[in-house]
Amino acid sequence: MAKKKLHPSVQKFKEFVKAHPALIQEVRSGSTTWQELYEDWYLLGEDDPRWGTKSNSEKAEKDDEQEKKTDWLGTIMGAVQNMDPEQLQGQIYNISQAIGAIQGVLSQFQGNKGGQQVSKSSGPGHPFSFRKD
Repeated sequence: MAKKKLHPSVQKFKEFVKAHPALIQEVRSGSTTWQELYEDWYLLGEDDPRWGTKSNSEKAEKDDEQEKKTDWLGTIMGAVQNMDPEQLQGQIYNISQAIGAIQGVLSQFQGNKGGQQVSKSSGPGHPFSFRKD
């Protein structure tokens, strides 16, 4: 198959897109189409501020994401600073007591099972052992 030669304006548009890779991402994200971009490029020209604002808007989005991450960290740091040490100590003590109670219940169940097995396996129930001669 012979390759079709593209119209010179289409060739220029392809070069323009290669120089502005943000446009490719716009089309892939579905926010615009190649046809719309071509028409805007053809009508507005390469020097229109619209083409520069696309890369600026992407930078702004990245800055917003970074700011959100920083805000999250600031929120956590603010919460740590606003904690009352005595209240925190009381909560830790309550948790410790609860864990101790759970351990006690578990050890009772384990102790009863172990105690039953030991009593069954121990010898005769009489304190003196007599033998018959």
